[in-house]
Amino acid sequence: MHVFRALALPAHRSFLHGQSAIAALFCALGFQYATWASRIPALKSALQLTAAEVGMLLMAAGVGAAVSFPLVAMLLRRLGSQRLALLSHLGLTLLLLALAAAPNYPVALLVMCVDGLLVGCLNVAMNAQGAALEARYERTAMARLHAVFSGGSLLAALLASGMSAVTSSVGAHFAVAAVLLVLLGTYARTGLLDDDEPAEETEKQERGRWALPSRVTLWMCCAMVFGTVAEGAMNDWSTLYMRDIAKASTQIAPLGIAVVSGMMVLARLFADGWRNRFGDGRVVLLGSALAGAGLALALVSGGVVPALVGFACVGLGIAAVTPCVYAAAARQGSDALTLVAAMGTTGLLAGPPLIGFIASASNLAWGMATVAASALVVSLCSTRIRWTPVAATSG
Repeated sequence: MHVFRALALPAHRSFLHGQSAIAALFCALGFQYATWASRIPALKSALQLTAAEVGMLLMAAGVGAAVSFPLVAMLLRRLGSQRLALLSHLGLTLLLLALAAAPNYPVALLVMCVDGLLVGCLNVAMNAQGAALEARYERTAMARLHAVFSGGSLLAALLASGMSAVTSSVGAHFAVAAVLLVLLGTYARTGLLDDDEPAEETEKQERGRWALPSRVTLWMCCAMVFGTVAEGAMNDWSTLYMRDIAKASTQIAPLGIAVVSGMMVLARLFADGWRNRFGDGRVVLLGSALAGAGLALALVSGGVVPALVGFACVGLGIAAVTPCVYAAAARQGSDALTLVAAMGTTGLLAGPPLIGFIASASNLAWGMATVAASALVVSLCSTRIRWTPVAATSG
C-alpha cells in the first residue's frame, strides 16, 4: 500500500504542476482581453474615434479570430500546442504595447486584427494542452481551467480600476499589464506538456490535411456555436433586459450580468466533479436543458426575480458546455479542435448582433427567447456526440 502511495504522489504533483501551468495561459488570455477592453473609452478619446469606428475596432478583433482557422490548424501541426501557446502568448503581450502606442486608427485596426488571430491561436493551443493533461493523467481539469479564464478577466478589471485611479495613461496601464503577462507566461513555460500526438492522427493529417470533418465533429461545431451564442448574448444583453423588459431599477439591473457571470464561474469550479460522476454527455445535456427551460420559464413569468432565477439557470447550465466540447473535440484530433474553436468564436461574435436584430424586429424578450432556444439546441446536439470518459477522479 505504501509503495502505491509513493508512486501516486509524484504523478499527482506532476498533474498539479501541469494544471497550474496551463491555467496560467487561460488566466493570461482572459487578462489580456479584458485589459484592452477596459480601456476602450480611453482609446476612443486618444484616437478621436466615432462610435461606429469603435465598433469596427471591436469587429476587427473578432474577424481576426474567426478567420484564423486555416492558419491555426497549420501552426498547430508544425509547432505543436506547447510552442504555439507560448509564441501566441508572447505576441499578445507585445500587441498590448503596440495598441497603446498606435498613432492612428488604421494602425489600431491592424493591431486588433492580429490580436484576434493570436487569440485564436492561443485559444486552440491552451485547450489542446488542457485536453492532453486530462488524457495523460486520466483526471478532469478542463472546467476549472475555463474558470481561471474568467478569473483573469476579473484580475484585469481590478487592475484597470486601480491604474485609472493612479494615472490616465493607457501606455502605463498596458506596460504594467504586460509585465504581469510575462510573469504568467514564464510560469506557464515551466509546466506545459510536451506534444505527443498519436501516430494514427499524424498519418491521417499527412494523407489529407483538408479532409472533410466527420459527422461527430459537425455536431460538436453545432453545440459549440449555439452554446457560445447563449453565453455571449447573456453577457451583452442581460442588463438591458433587466432594465427595459423586467423593469428593474438602475441599481438592480446590473445584477443580471453579475448573476450569470457568478454562477458560471461557480459552476466551472465544480463541473469537473460533475463530469466524473455523471459523464460529459449528461452534464452537457442536463445543463443546457436547464439553461433553456429555466430562461424560457423566466421570460414567460416576467418580473425581476424570475429573470434573475432564469439568468442563474443559464450561468449554471451553460458553464460546462464549452469545456466538455473542447475536450471531446481534442480527442478527435487537432483539426477537429481547431474547427470547433473557430465555431466557438463565430458563436460569440454572432450571438449579440443576432439578439439585437431580433430585438429590433420585435422586442428584447423575443431576443432572449432565442438564447433559450439556443441552449435547447445544444442539448439536442449533445445526444449526437460520442463522449469518451476521461477519468474517475478530478484534480
